[in-house]
Amino acid sequence: MKLKILILTIFSLCSIFSNAQSNWLTKKQITEDIEFLTKTLNEKSSYVYLNGYDFNNDFENYLKTIGDSTRLEDFGLFITKTLAKIGDRHSSLSTIRGYDLNESLFLPFIYAPVNDKVVVLNFDQNKNLKIFNPKFPYLKKIEGTDINNFLQKTRPEDIKAPKETYFTLAVRDIRDIQKNYTLLDKPLPKEIELTLSDSAFQNDTTLTVSVVNKSERLRPWDEKFERDYLFIEDEDFNKPEIFEKLFSIKDNIAYIKLPEMVNKDEAPLLFDKVNSFMKSIQNDSRALIIDVRANSGGTRDLLYEFAKYFIHPDSVYVVNATRQKGPIPLPKECIERLHSRFLFSFSELDNKEQKKATEFLETFKPIYELDEKKYSEYYFGLLNGRKLAKQSFYYNKPVYIMANEKTFSAASVFVAAFKGLPNIKIVGVRTDGSSGNSDWVDLPNSKLFGKISTMVSFQKDGKILDGYGTAPDIRIERDLDQVLWKSDTQLENLQNSILTEN
Repeated sequence: MKLKILILTIFSLCSIFSNAQSNWLTKKQITEDIEFLTKTLNEKSSYVYLNGYDFNNDFENYLKTIGDSTRLEDFGLFITKTLAKIGDRHSSLSTIRGYDLNESLFLPFIYAPVNDKVVVLNFDQNKNLKIFNPKFPYLKKIEGTDINNFLQKTRPEDIKAPKETYFTLAVRDIRDIQKNYTLLDKPLPKEIELTLSDSAFQNDTTLTVSVVNKSERLRPWDEKFERDYLFIEDEDFNKPEIFEKLFSIKDNIAYIKLPEMVNKDEAPLLFDKVNSFMKSIQNDSRALIIDVRANSGGTRDLLYEFAKYFIHPDSVYVVNATRQKGPIPLPKECIERLHSRFLFSFSELDNKEQKKATEFLETFKPIYELDEKKYSEYYFGLLNGRKLAKQSFYYNKPVYIMANEKTFSAASVFVAAFKGLPNIKIVGVRTDGSSGNSDWVDLPNSKLFGKISTMVSFQKDGKILDGYGTAPDIRIERDLDQVLWKSDTQLENLQNSILTEN
């Protein structure tokens, strides 16, 4: 069963259980849950304490402030905010589940990010996106609060996300006004005053709108290319009618769209198509674009499938260095999980790979020095051209990897691994980097549950992925036409640039 299906199934079951149980927790129950979580974080969480945040202080202060009982949703929100400060993006993106904030009232309209501003959208009679007020397209204030100040308080689970990621996620959530007012600890009025501004952000107009119920709300904004694959499962990428649309070539520029980092066992026909397509463009293409924008991750299988073509047979690169938290030496199951991510210890490498790993470590400057008693030795992600070349050929044309602020997990590893290698350029905006070898944690009394990372994953420059992401070599942002689904201007601008250069 696919991970995301499993997560939804678990979430549904736990929600049912949560609704059936009392919505209140005693101080004793909360204390026991916090003690359990403290022990789990200290034993398993790879990112805990690294950024200087000490969750123990917040736990202690929280226990001092609560009464004899506390609502489940208040406790869940506190735990969500606390874990987010640790900087573990897998924990933060998943959030703590098993509790619900009241979300039955919403703002009308659709809210989308463009050039650090919020554009307000609606649908026309033909169900096409349009700017709600062309003269005043941008949202400047909500109930007199500057929009940027408002946004900074409405995604606590993503407080350590890269700036671009946080902005996009918070903008999409403007619609969820009842949840936002709960987070702001303010009563929700029946009518909301929106201040709209012109393109120069100089002239304003105000608009008072009534909140709407769930049946009247509009779906949050997504990219058109993202919306097309929102409900496609991993195994669907084994269907020709699905995966054939992901491959194209125009003006001798080859293009491959990767909506997910699919497991090879679940979609072997997609991997066959990757290989047949690469062979077909070997001689008659001037460049290749691989598009992982809005790709939320999966496995590293596609990374190593493409590496067969991108790594020269005489080259070996260290593209990822990780350290696993746990008992030392690592248990067998921990090592197997690292191997499943193509990560290997120094002793497991061949002579040439060991030489490259030694050279890498001589200049490698990780942003965090880790405790030798709590973290394993380095496990390396390597791309060995000679081993990879046995299965393919070297594609010696320019390769452009498109990424954006919703490129996450294994997709962000894909971007980080290839960044800086010969012939490869990253295009778009900074990714929402994350890589953590996550484990589930379930609290015994509240039944809250979520994910925590157990591995620290470093990029080649010494930064971790979580919270930093990977910056593009060529920055291309979306414009209004792309927001309105009229065109994919990021892709078109890149294609035009390739044609001009070549």
